[in-house]
Amino acid sequence: MRLGITMRQAALAIALAAAATIGGAYIFQYGWGYVPCKLCLWQRTPYYAGIVLAVLTALLPPGARRAGLWLLALVFAGSAILGAYHAGVEWGVFAGPSDCGGGAGPAAGNVGDFLNQLQSTRVVSCTEAAWRFLGLSLAGWNVLISLALAAFAGLAAREGRA
Repeated sequence: MRLGITMRQAALAIALAAAATIGGAYIFQYGWGYVPCKLCLWQRTPYYAGIVLAVLTALLPPGARRAGLWLLALVFAGSAILGAYHAGVEWGVFAGPSDCGGGAGPAAGNVGDFLNQLQSTRVVSCTEAAWRFLGLSLAGWNVLISLALAAFAGLAAREGRA
């Protein structure tokens, strides 16, 4: 099956899709107030790396783009594994990290500030899905998006035009 696009176009499409996914995570966090847990934050790392790698891949000489796309396939396959682990933690299949909570706010200046901050900080557990759509949590959707990006990158590496 031929994609009908160049490897540069595929890399840019991956960068755009990864950036849109991160943008969606930020909308959930800052727009709708869903505080991410530790595993949620970990799941963003492959996307950050993927965006940079995809842009760099698009800028590489044609002969090197294929390697960049294979690397992107690996990055997003790893992202899918991390998302599946988090979804498994949410469903009680796996034990999550013992320190799994949301990101902390600004550092407290003194003991009084620290105590006030503790009262207003909401710790988010990795075991509870904050939101579900069609039965999947955000971690579950991350698995599907990551698998799609990994498959697209692999297909583009194998079949894409220089």
